[in-house]
Amino acid sequence: MNLRPLLVSPLGFLIGVSLGALGGGGSILAVPMLVYAAGESPQAATTTSLIVVGSAALLGMLAHHRAGRVRIVPGVVFGLAGIGGSMLGTALNRAADADVLLLAFAGLMLVVAWRMWSSTAGSPGRRADRDPDPPAVPGRGTTSAGGVLVGARVEPGRVLVTAAKVLLAGTIVGFVTGFFGVGGGFVVVPALVLALGFDMPDAVGTSLLVIFINAAVALAGRLGTTSIDWAAAVPFTIAALVGASVGKSVADRLPTVTLVRWFVGVLVALAAYVILTAGVAVLSG
Repeated sequence: MNLRPLLVSPLGFLIGVSLGALGGGGSILAVPMLVYAAGESPQAATTTSLIVVGSAALLGMLAHHRAGRVRIVPGVVFGLAGIGGSMLGTALNRAADADVLLLAFAGLMLVVAWRMWSSTAGSPGRRADRDPDPPAVPGRGTTSAGGVLVGARVEPGRVLVTAAKVLLAGTIVGFVTGFFGVGGGFVVVPALVLALGFDMPDAVGTSLLVIFINAAVALAGRLGTTSIDWAAAVPFTIAALVGASVGKSVADRLPTVTLVRWFVGVLVALAAYVILTAGVAVLSG
């Protein structure tokens, strides 16, 4: 019996802490941890990550739903729009060379790190349990773009433009989830705010529904072709869920800017390590 995944499963706790403290981004740590600590292949690690991501998104979504911050119909429509991208990403994941997949994943890590760092540029020390100031977008009135998916009367041209934005953003999120095994919340939240006129709390809560749908679709697409290492998936997921509850208390005590910059530092260091190891493998191969 291989005890290595069980022994390193406490790393899942750190993933959960980052998810609970920052509300997203932590799932991107799962793949490099599963590859380099648990010894999984990149394809297996992205599959295990989908289980961690989907479980954490479901738990978080239920909490947001109780607070009235999940808009079911738009979330489901957005999630369904990503099915095609999720299936394509899953297919490409199976065909990708392991080291090339890791290099692409490292690139994604750097993009996420840049997005998170830029979001804190010039920001005052804000507690992580407070939502950042939302962009100036329409509210929930009948003239907002969000009305397209909630039954409000809007101009036909706006319906088409908004539908195109939802389809494009949903496809991108689905592809990212299927190919990399991550949630893609860094795409979902801005899309819900800017394309559909959501306020920030509703965008965060609804994004978890979108992430859960995409993770479930991507995981279903792998069940017949990729075996799941349950010895790693179960303890990692349990540890991540426990960590998520602890992360909220961490967020209550430290400013968001401090948390984000620590996280970005870890992310960049991991990305550099992945680029170094996978790059050497590609060049030597």
